[in-house]
Amino acid sequence: MAFRTLDDADLQGRRALVRVDFNVPMEDGLVSDDTRLRAAKPTVDKLRAGGAKVILIAHFDRPKGKVVPSMSLRPIVAPLAKVLGVPVAFADNCIGQHAREAVNAMQPGEVLLLENVRFHAGEEANDREFADALAANGDLYVNDAFSAAHRAHASTEALAKRLPAYAGEQMRLELNALNAALGHPERPVLGIVGGSKVSTKLDLLRNLVTRLDKLAIGGGMANTFLYAQGHDVGASYCEKELADTARDIIRLAGQNNCKLFLPIDIVVAERLAPGAPARVRDIGHVDDEERILDAGPETVERLCRAMSNSKTLIWNGPLGVFEMPPFDKGTMEAARHAAKLAKAGKLVAVAGGGDTVAALNAAGVSDDFTFVSTAGGAFLEWMEGKVLPGVAALNQ
Repeated sequence: MAFRTLDDADLQGRRALVRVDFNVPMEDGLVSDDTRLRAAKPTVDKLRAGGAKVILIAHFDRPKGKVVPSMSLRPIVAPLAKVLGVPVAFADNCIGQHAREAVNAMQPGEVLLLENVRFHAGEEANDREFADALAANGDLYVNDAFSAAHRAHASTEALAKRLPAYAGEQMRLELNALNAALGHPERPVLGIVGGSKVSTKLDLLRNLVTRLDKLAIGGGMANTFLYAQGHDVGASYCEKELADTARDIIRLAGQNNCKLFLPIDIVVAERLAPGAPARVRDIGHVDDEERILDAGPETVERLCRAMSNSKTLIWNGPLGVFEMPPFDKGTMEAARHAAKLAKAGKLVAVAGGGDTVAALNAAGVSDDFTFVSTAGGAFLEWMEGKVLPGVAALNQ
């Protein structure tokens, strides 16, 4: 895909409407994690250095087209200014007189944050008139919010068609990393898909087995595949009604020469609790009251060997209940091995999804992966092979 970047733009004195993702965690009215604010800094810095007026468009929470004071972006102004190291002005609306006056008062290099774009029903409706109202305050459009790119909203899709459109620095990083992982990867390519439910990742699994050389399935969803193969899973979480679907995916993998890795041993316990007595079992040897809660040591060792014999890794979902020791061991060991290979330049390792990011952070290896996406839904839909409206709108 070809998209314009800020390297292609004439910025001096121009009004840059920048779609960012500031849907940040809040506690007691204060930002508790500024990761997404920091992610916007390279784009803002580049625009300011080029002499642009930087006008930030963002959403917060789900006000459903109504003004909800508790969902205002105003509390983000101070922490954003701290991250950027410059003052940040605020407009009480993202369109109309308030926005127009705030934009008109700007000097090149200054930064303005507009009020929650979702206070208007036209945002989620991808309304043309609302997009026109947004576009009235800009000379160019920059999308730096890959995490919102799977939504065809006014600020992510329609607005990009009304002004010269560019990918921001974070968007460029994301798209380049994803292209390296699935678009034009160095082979062999290994995928790891974990998490609890097969039902939420059917499209993902069907797409990946047609595009990858190897796919490892872990977490609770592996139980459904084991059950589909006739193995007893005891009291484990298992979507038994999807056994036929799991068998179809196994067949599809075979037809596409994608080697499927399912657990060969597992860690079980009778209860899910910190420090609960845990045992390693061979697959199929699970007592009625036991639950499968992690991948076993032989499974993890085999997965690490598969990583060592691959050139590209794409990972979504943990191998077990990583939030609770001792059932975090499989995910931690696999994550650290992938990070070691990536740091040594032997593996392009791309990971994404909320639980995956949390697991890599818990293992202390996020910085060693080639790229870690915080995009969640957009990352998953991209892995499923779906067209993301916000990305497609940037396509030249």
